[in-house]
Amino acid sequence: MPHSEHPREVLLVPHTGRKSNVATAALAAELLSDAGIRVRILVNEHDTIVAAHPILSLFPTVKHGPEAVDGVDFVFVMGGDGTFLRAADLAHFADLPVLGINLGHIGFLAEWEKDSLDEAVSRVISGEFRIEERMTISVEAHGPDGELLGVGWALNEVSVENLTRSGVLDAILDIDGRPVSAFGCDGVIISTPTGSTAYAFSAGGPVLWPELDAILVVPNNAHALFTKPLVVSPSSTVAVESRPSSFPARAVMDGFRSLNLPPGARVEVTRGDRSIKWVRLDERPFTDRLVSKLQLPVEGWRGPMKKRTGETTTSDN
Repeated sequence: MPHSEHPREVLLVPHTGRKSNVATAALAAELLSDAGIRVRILVNEHDTIVAAHPILSLFPTVKHGPEAVDGVDFVFVMGGDGTFLRAADLAHFADLPVLGINLGHIGFLAEWEKDSLDEAVSRVISGEFRIEERMTISVEAHGPDGELLGVGWALNEVSVENLTRSGVLDAILDIDGRPVSAFGCDGVIISTPTGSTAYAFSAGGPVLWPELDAILVVPNNAHALFTKPLVVSPSSTVAVESRPSSFPARAVMDGFRSLNLPPGARVEVTRGDRSIKWVRLDERPFTDRLVSKLQLPVEGWRGPMKKRTGETTTSDN
């Protein structure tokens, strides 16, 4: 979805773990402010870095919570995937567009790298960006007697995992209310296409293109004959039950929100009602991003035959 209006107030979410990150965040804050855009900075509970910085300390600061995005119309993230996911928590709550600039290592969730910061900020200031809707999942946990334990959501994944390393999670997987398989495992990862390059990928799951509407299910270190990843319909309900004799577990959403699960609990996952408004600054396809982020070997590639032979079609003219 194209966008033409520039934001009036931006929530800047920086990762301040390195001096270079802080300097980059300060530059972004100055560029936005000089363009007449109000800037507020998200800080942690015990922040001393932003408060002591000669530039960043000039801007108002907020803690993580609903008030952080009150009056904001854009979330600008500078850090790695963990920083982006925490910022996305706020963007999701307020239904705001979110842009990530990678200051970490791989940074799959970031749109651009810090070397392109000036141009990225310029695009934001002028409103020259488009918004891509990214699917989310909703999570609901119930106790052994059906009581509601809690609800949540995720952009990447929810991991239903064992709380103790001395045993395994005795899990039963069901899809749309029908049992699929039972196995002992470290956990079960239920992922969006966006999250398929994160924890699910590390556990042996496939990469899903983000344009795909689907839910990915990946058993993690499961002990059974059938433990392959599953790709199911986005309209399906994926559930993981633990046996009453199993160990306590937890459902971890995007790596930092969690629900405790007693033995016999059930976690149900469906497509989320609200997507993430993912800011795109260019038209680069996901294939190129995948190759670049994972440094995949593509030497010797010659391209489609039509390009090599110089053939044209009616649509090319």
